[in-house]
Order: sequence, then structure tokens, then C-alpha cells
Amino acid sequence: MARFSLVDKDQAIHLAVEGSVGGTSLGLHLAADAIENGGRVIWACKEMPNPTRFSQLFSHLSFVESSRFHAMNLAGKMDVAVSLIIQLMNSLPSVSMIILDDWCDSSGRISKNETSQMARLVEQKKDDCTILLISKGSIDASNNSSQAIVARAASDMQESGYIIATLTRAKDGPFRTLKIGDNSRDLKLEEAGFSCG
Repeated sequence: MARFSLVDKDQAIHLAVEGSVGGTSLGLHLAADAIENGGRVIWACKEMPNPTRFSQLFSHLSFVESSRFHAMNLAGKMDVAVSLIIQLMNSLPSVSMIILDDWCDSSGRISKNETSQMARLVEQKKDDCTILLISKGSIDASNNSSQAIVARAASDMQESGYIIATLTRAKDGPFRTLKIGDNSRDLKLEEAGFSCG
């Protein structure tokens, strides 16, 4: 099976995931692809990815290539973190991807401050750079959605320029469904990343 890759670069994606479905693995998979293609990645999170999983997804990269993965902690005020990300993006060469993993609380409403900071990040992003926000989705209590989960603050994020995406478990086992905007892909989660199902 072919390795999954993003077709469109230079976009901003707000990815809502089901719990334990592989959102962080997808982010690391896409980060490794960006680095393999000569880019540099800024990764921001509250908790660093599992080191074993990280090494599995980056195993095909050399040590020199892996050094283009720049991780930072999202602890503290979001406006300070976003300012630092923007500073790094402007000072490091060839930043092609910015990923914020679990950037907001895992349940409840996403605060206006957080959504406004994500809007600022899109406004400041450089051309040829993709932004990926990964957060837990929620169940649509109104039953107006045919999706298993929905992205929180979707309308605010779309107004800011984000494409709404979801990653769900299609069926038992390693199979997942990734929907970005109106496009849906069946994927298989493997040790080395995601392949097209």
C-alpha cells in the first residue's frame, strides 16, 4: 500500500480526532514527510509524543534530517506560545509545517482567546507552510451531523481560514477515515505511519 501524504500544501487544517485513534501519529507521520521533502517542522504540544512511537515514525530519516524537527512545550499562555512559534517560523529557514498537538482542553468549548490566537497564527504564516491543529473532537448532541465526531469551534476556525478535518475509526482494527473538507480517505495505521487503504 502507498504511504499517505497530503496532496495540498500551504493550508491550515483544524483536525478533530476521536480518542486514541492516532491523531498524534498522523501529525508525526506528516512531520516526517515534510522533513523528508527538505522542510523543517515546528511541533508544539502540552505533552511530548511517546518516544517509541516517535522513533518508529522517524526511523527512515537520518539524524541530520531529524534535527529539523523543533519541539516546544505549550505550557503557559497561548498568546506567548503563538508569539514564539511565529518568531521561530520567521527565524528558521525552510519551515514547511507547524503542528500544534492537543493545543486546547480535550473537552468543552474552545476559548475565544485560543481561537483568536490560532487566527493570528494563520495571518502570520508564510507561503508554502502548512498549519495542522490536532484536538479531540466532540459528539454532536443536536444529531444534526452524520459524522461520528465534529470539530469544536468549527465556525470560528473556518472564519479564520482553517479547513475542518476529522480522523475517525472506520471499523475495528487499524483502519481509519480521514476527512479533510469534502474529501475523504480510508487509511490504515501501521508501525511506520499511515498507508492509503
